[in-house]
Amino acid sequence: MRNCIFVTGGAGFIGGNFVLDWLADANADEVVNVDKLTYAGNLKTLASLDGDSRHVFSETDICDRAALNRLLTTYNPRAVVHFAAESHVDRSISGPAEFIQTNIVGTFTLLEAVRAYWGGLDDAARAAFRFLHVSTDEVFGSLGPNDRQFSESTAYAPNSPYSASKAASDHLVRAYHHTYGLPVLTTNCSNNYGLITSPRS
Repeated sequence: MRNCIFVTGGAGFIGGNFVLDWLADANADEVVNVDKLTYAGNLKTLASLDGDSRHVFSETDICDRAALNRLLTTYNPRAVVHFAAESHVDRSISGPAEFIQTNIVGTFTLLEAVRAYWGGLDDAARAAFRFLHVSTDEVFGSLGPNDRQFSESTAYAPNSPYSASKAASDHLVRAYHHTYGLPVLTTNCSNNYGLITSPRS
């Protein structure tokens, strides 16, 4: 596959809608969609892509370095869009271990796999490559009714295991840019909401 992008968490709410929107463009690059299909993953979100050769789905855990290596070398993506994460503050309070494993260890494992892959590209492909890390505004803490809005210069102040794990992943992504030169971008979006519909049975 050529001219493809590698999307993690692409069966989740945000990731799935990203994939659908991306492939709505007939000229868009192909998508290699990697998702572990935990509680948050739903392949029905992607049902309209059944039979679409531009969409390759792999049920893969981002903590599985060998599987990531195989996928990266097989499909040769020009970019990685990293949505995969354990989410929801309440779930992180009752069971923080999964958040540490996926959001921190998983992001580290993905970064290591991508760094090795990126390092083997030719000069032009290395320069054009991007790693987009999708984070959350919750890494900045909480806002009161009279507080100024967050900005990119707001200090990190995570208040839950979820936001702390996402803050750690943000720092890892930043460190891989400054230490290894990996070309990265991080977004800290606010809460996303919408309607999820699925085909009637």
